[in-house]
Amino acid sequence: MSTKAKITNRGAVLLGKALACDAFDECRPLRVVTHAHADHMMGLNRSLRTCRKILMTRATKDLIDVIQTPLFLKGGHVQTLAYGETYQHEEERITLFGADHILGAAQVLVEDHEGTRIVYTGDFRIDATPIVHSDVLVIEATYGGPSCRRPFQKDITDLLISLVERKLKQEPVYIFGYHGKLQEVMQILHNAGVEAPFVMPEKIFNVSRVCERHGMRLGRLMLSEEDEARELMERNSSFVAFHHMVSRSKIGQDAFRICVSGWEFGAPCREISDREFVVALSDHSDFNGLVEYVRRSKPTVVITDNYRSGYAEALAREIHERFCISSVALPTKQFSFESENAGCF
Repeated sequence: MSTKAKITNRGAVLLGKALACDAFDECRPLRVVTHAHADHMMGLNRSLRTCRKILMTRATKDLIDVIQTPLFLKGGHVQTLAYGETYQHEEERITLFGADHILGAAQVLVEDHEGTRIVYTGDFRIDATPIVHSDVLVIEATYGGPSCRRPFQKDITDLLISLVERKLKQEPVYIFGYHGKLQEVMQILHNAGVEAPFVMPEKIFNVSRVCERHGMRLGRLMLSEEDEARELMERNSSFVAFHHMVSRSKIGQDAFRICVSGWEFGAPCREISDREFVVALSDHSDFNGLVEYVRRSKPTVVITDNYRSGYAEALAREIHERFCISSVALPTKQFSFESENAGCF
């Protein structure tokens, strides 16, 4: 197994000699934050104190400024990179590539003095993610089990739009999800011509404004604390309310509710009750997408992320059996971070 990449027991993805990704490592002078979800920002305050440079996209920095405060990242040496832009550190070149996940998400390529290409995918959805050719590949494994496949062909976005439009004729609709995915839903509905206002609490509102600054079109946004929004809610008028998944048990109990989740593999839409549905909208690749990335990236060594997922070992076995590639799940002992949606700010 290659010594040019590993994943530590604290979740740091180590690439080459100098770089740690998505968690703090005391021995690495450089760090990349691939995207602004909590399981990829672990130990960031320590990295800010000790790292020579912390690299991320501009959108990821802007999201962290909202999640924390604009002063948080000023405590360290942060440099933003555009996709395709390279940072040189001694004999290693670090380049970020796009990843279809949340706004600003990035893949990481390290090229060393021997010409070895070491790639870390971060979290991604394969449909709109460029495949980066690799010699050593570190890949996420959120849906890495063979049972995690979505066999249905029905267009999930069309189903979501239809469900929302139909219910808005009768009552408000409450949508629950995680940051990043909530903004994707707003964009889907806005692009489909849904004209009802989108009502949300302050943090979701602020994250949404960052997404708009980076080119997403999200529709008519309202803070739930505003008088106009309060009046809409009191009258039970036509609006779409957006709330974090952690609020699901507290908010909108008597409303029509839609939860967007990637943990749905049997059908594109599942009815929990006559007033609550789960729609299978994911920002991660399923098992087939992960395997397809490996096939097209053509690595000779694969490491599956066993810190953030419970399916890394199964994925490593499948990769070895299908491609005869040296594959291992690291760290070897499971240190789960509650998979896809844990702590997604």
